[in-house]
Amino acid sequence: MLLSLFVLSACVQTKNKNKDRFDQLFSGNLTIIDLTHTLNQKNPYWPGSDTSPFIYDTLAAHKSGAPAMGAYRIPEHFGTHLDAPVHFADGQPSVHKLAISDLFGPAVVVNVVVKCTENPDYTLSRQDLEDWESEYGKIPEGAIVLMQTGWGEKWNDMKAYRNMDEDSVMHFPGFSEEAARFLIAARNIKGIGIDNLSVDAGAADGFPAHDIVNGAGKYNLENVADLNLLPSVGAFLIVAPIKLEGGSGGQVRIFAIVP
Repeated sequence: MLLSLFVLSACVQTKNKNKDRFDQLFSGNLTIIDLTHTLNQKNPYWPGSDTSPFIYDTLAAHKSGAPAMGAYRIPEHFGTHLDAPVHFADGQPSVHKLAISDLFGPAVVVNVVVKCTENPDYTLSRQDLEDWESEYGKIPEGAIVLMQTGWGEKWNDMKAYRNMDEDSVMHFPGFSEEAARFLIAARNIKGIGIDNLSVDAGAADGFPAHDIVNGAGKYNLENVADLNLLPSVGAFLIVAPIKLEGGSGGQVRIFAIVP
């Protein structure tokens, strides 16, 4: 009898706790931030074409000219998008095979805007991560680690966003190989993300962060918007990629719930 009362009490407490969370969410006590850029032909994209690879056709229109139905064509890795593990690792999951549980997790935002402003080729170091932990605590298992570079401010300027030199080498920040290895091996994160074109620096030798993170069955988030609106710790992410069968990635809607 006593055990039954204990179990019943625990269930009631859990139900009330969950209800409180939903009440907070829908009463406005929690803020929901959209970390997704709007898709259009002006979005910066990886070099290789003289014109935007994004195409939208209106198939049927209202009297105002607004589309009643349209069709679009878009590369998987365009706009705010997710790199599925198979993107850089043969045999790893495609985007439609990602575990649902991996698409939810606490956000860790590592702000290195000042360092990236001083050096556009800056790569996030293990020391940056250890400095973050000394201030906010250990990066939790299952976190989604976001590198805030400040590059999002350049989103509407293709030339500045790519920052390409005369030798066609792009210069923007990214994760270092050591940081990627530390996050995978020592912190068991779910994924990493960044507010520019790639989790690897533009001038990197190859794609070491992609190789390490995707090779471990984890995903990357690229062209993430408005990281400046998130706290360093405390936000919770909902990552909702397009469920494209066999896809190496795809457009993603990212929501941050901030207390």
